[in-house]
Amino acid sequence: MNTKECKLFIDNEPFRFKVEGDFFWGAGEALYEAENNIISKVPWTQDGYKVVDAFTSEEFKRFKESVRQNIMKAMSSNAIDFEPDTFELESYHKVVTTNEAHLSVINQTRNLTNADLDFDIDSLAERFGKVLGYRLTSWIEELQKTHIQIRISRPSTLDINPPHRDGYLSYWKDIINVWAPIAGCNDKTSLPVVPGSHLFPEKEILRTESQGAKINGNTYFVPCILKTADGDLHMIRPNPSPGQAILFTPFLIHGAAVNRSDVTRVSIELRFPKID
Repeated sequence: MNTKECKLFIDNEPFRFKVEGDFFWGAGEALYEAENNIISKVPWTQDGYKVVDAFTSEEFKRFKESVRQNIMKAMSSNAIDFEPDTFELESYHKVVTTNEAHLSVINQTRNLTNADLDFDIDSLAERFGKVLGYRLTSWIEELQKTHIQIRISRPSTLDINPPHRDGYLSYWKDIINVWAPIAGCNDKTSLPVVPGSHLFPEKEILRTESQGAKINGNTYFVPCILKTADGDLHMIRPNPSPGQAILFTPFLIHGAAVNRSDVTRVSIELRFPKID
């Protein structure tokens, strides 16, 4: 593996970090197929993403508490000392103070199913399906399960994914990505995206293979996109409000969600295939 520096801009602010991996330029045109695509019926097809309403205020309150309970369950099972009655998600980094402890928590919260949350996830699939004009499901056929991931990003850390496209992984290529803020999400912490990047041809992308990138000692399932033929990536943070979510195609370049605030950011990732 070679070590390279990933240099990018998020809302015009520079961000850089070291990545280990074998990088190569892709071949051919864009992997995104415009016809009958999950975002083919919406007016934001060219952008590749949209901030939409996701929860009512009462639903969001219940959903956030369910996320909190799952994180506390993971902390408890790893013998991390905390006070359940007063624990707040934004103060997670004050309780989970080492990288080792943090990794033990996210190893449990990164691969949940519908049964782990006290919320009807399929109601969101129905809601977002009306936005997209397709029927959606939470069931991932290739994985033979549903999939929910809690993302926890501590302040000033590399608790990030590299810039990537989920569509490189076969089980994510025909889904809609959903990213929803839960706690500590703002214009300094929310998910960066590259608008319109789902249309970039592969021959203009410098990346690793899947499971071919390592950051801060951690290997990632998704490939790292280092840059494009035009140079360093220029990303923006759409910054949805509590109760909203970002819907985006899995071929949109996103990630590198560095937390530039002084509180922990917690978000949720969902993936819904369309029903043919």
